[in-house]
Amino acid sequence: MAKHKDTEVQEHEEMVPAHSESDDEANARAADRAAEGAEQSPGGAGDPKDQLVRLQAERDALFDRLARQQAEFENLRKRSAKEQADFREYAVADTVKQLIPIIDNFDLALKAKSNEADLRKGLELIRKQMDELFTKLGVQAVPAKGEPFDPRFHEAIEMVDSSDVKENHVVDELQRGYKLKDRLLRPAMVRVSKHK
Repeated sequence: MAKHKDTEVQEHEEMVPAHSESDDEANARAADRAAEGAEQSPGGAGDPKDQLVRLQAERDALFDRLARQQAEFENLRKRSAKEQADFREYAVADTVKQLIPIIDNFDLALKAKSNEADLRKGLELIRKQMDELFTKLGVQAVPAKGEPFDPRFHEAIEMVDSSDVKENHVVDELQRGYKLKDRLLRPAMVRVSKHK
């Protein structure tokens, strides 16, 4: 009997499209089927054949509802996954679009035949553009030089003797660290002071 029910469920799942009638319509249809069965069979409402026909109609209606709801759920899951993928793709596209003018300025600086002072000035302007873009995106530099060493934000690559800086403070920043809001993107690589 269980195998027969599983086969019926599979048949209903394959046959019912996701956009079929509402639950109220399905219940009305099941009641109509039960009433038709009662009219066709001899005997009254208490007749076991009538009850069997009514229960089979209700069962069929429930299988139909289940199959429709499963199809709707699957469609919703697929649509949600596609929307998330699109959002990620276009979020990256927006950031890249903001980087393009900066790359253009790098290209202009590399093509320009200018002296060292002009090249430096151009690179400083490009650096300023990058800082403005980072601020707009919520990216911040990790404070390092002169700060107390914090292993959550700093990566110490060397301990150096220094009487000018307090012990266990950052003497020098070798590579800047960055945070996106509260999330660390990259720790700052630093030298840390120690006293003899």
